[in-house]
Amino acid sequence: MKHSRQRWLKLTGWIIPLVYVVVTLVFAMVFPRLEHRFMPELVSTLSASSAVAICSSISSGMIALTGIVFSLAFVMVQFSATAYSPRLVLWVARDPVVSHALGVFSATFLYALIMLAWVDRGASGKVPLISGWLVFALLIASIGLFIALIERIGALQVNRMLIFTGDQGRKAVDELYPPDGSPGSGMETPDLGRWPVTQTLAHVGRPQVIQAIHIEALVEQAKKADAVIEVLAAVGDTVLELTPLLRVRGGREPLDEGTLAACIEAGDERTFEQDPKYALRLVVDIAIKALSAAINDPTTAVQALDHIEDLLLRLGRRRLDIGAFQDREGQIRLVVPFPTWDDFLLLGLDEIRAYGAGSVQVMRRMKALIKNLTETLPAGRHEALKQWEQRLQGTIARSFADKQEKKDASVADRQGLGIGEDETAESERHANQAK
Repeated sequence: MKHSRQRWLKLTGWIIPLVYVVVTLVFAMVFPRLEHRFMPELVSTLSASSAVAICSSISSGMIALTGIVFSLAFVMVQFSATAYSPRLVLWVARDPVVSHALGVFSATFLYALIMLAWVDRGASGKVPLISGWLVFALLIASIGLFIALIERIGALQVNRMLIFTGDQGRKAVDELYPPDGSPGSGMETPDLGRWPVTQTLAHVGRPQVIQAIHIEALVEQAKKADAVIEVLAAVGDTVLELTPLLRVRGGREPLDEGTLAACIEAGDERTFEQDPKYALRLVVDIAIKALSAAINDPTTAVQALDHIEDLLLRLGRRRLDIGAFQDREGQIRLVVPFPTWDDFLLLGLDEIRAYGAGSVQVMRRMKALIKNLTETLPAGRHEALKQWEQRLQGTIARSFADKQEKKDASVADRQGLGIGEDETAESERHANQAK
């Protein structure tokens, strides 16, 4: 299950290196002993003094390399957490490549160190062949993982962070929402007042974030009691002690609270599964951080708007009203809160509009975003987009005192400061409206 995978990802940071260390210690204690006893004549042509020098260099060099590499990696992660978003950098820091690299580096150090005890064993002047080659094999593996680790750290570049986050958001949208107009299990939310509340489940424990809601399991529970379950906490919400999670309406008998609680997965932080708003939230975080006075990088905000536009385009072509779910007989059994089209627009545009109000570049890119969404999406999405166009134009009118600046900011431009799409009549019309 997805929540089990999330728990495993949290543990990989220390379990994977620990497994490498334990396996290396056991293997290094057993295999050279067996090789010395059963294959005494299988020796390397390398001299004992050279083998000692090589193993010593590898063991001392690997421990130094491990310290330097991971110190620099942690500095890069810390810097990126400050520059972009600490929530986003955690996903890169938990990459399994980081854990495997630490494990292989430690294994190479330990095996090369233990190998010294079997070189010139009993003043024989012999070097075990297989054990010696294993040291070189681990060294090559360490070089490969060092290159992979550098590649992962390179993912902390802002453009690659935006691509990573956008990919996670697109995946969540594809998995969660059906295409607009397609049949599905969801339907419009019914009037719940006609079913009396017979049971309420509240959160118990420290604050946690709702990560996933297991729809099918809750539908089965509701059908079992001939009831309707109303989920009160949406995916991404933080629930505190005694925060209501769900209500059971109607029903012949109370449902088991432990079973109901297991259907709502909670954890320490938000995840991308069932939560496309989280991906949108992270992209917005990058944009508004770039627009802060400390960084002042509107071009990064424009790059973030590229990914926000893509996510909104995909959401706008999906059926978002999926909050009510039926059983196989067509009876309403479950109602879950999901964000609306207006919610997504507010999250994706409002903070950037506010923080980027003084940037001509950002205003022009947002004008192009709204223009493209209006031209591309179905008519049912246009009313909210028209309201956002008016809000954006009002922001331009308040933020720029100069008439020419208002005219420049009112032009739709996909690059922000590139090739304006409405250089003449459209910009004049908005400039006149802003007077």
